[in-house]
Amino acid sequence: MALLRGLFWFVLFVFFTFCFVVLFEYGTHDFASGFQKEFERVKAFATDAAKTSKDKDKDKAKDKK
Repeated sequence: MALLRGLFWFVLFVFFTFCFVVLFEYGTHDFASGFQKEFERVKAFATDAAKTSKDKDKDKAKDKK
C-alpha cells in the first residue's frame, strides 16, 4: 500500500511540475493550448527516446553475431 501511495504522490508531483512549466512558459491566457503543445512535445520526445533505445539494442545484437 505504501508503494501505491508513493507512486500516487510521485505522479501528482510530476503533473503539477508539468503544469508549472506550462504556466511559466505560456502564461494564464494560453494555458490550455500550451498544455497541449507541451504534452505533444513530451510525447514525441518519449517515443523518439524509445525508438533510439530499440535501435541501439538491435545494433548490439548485430555486433554480437
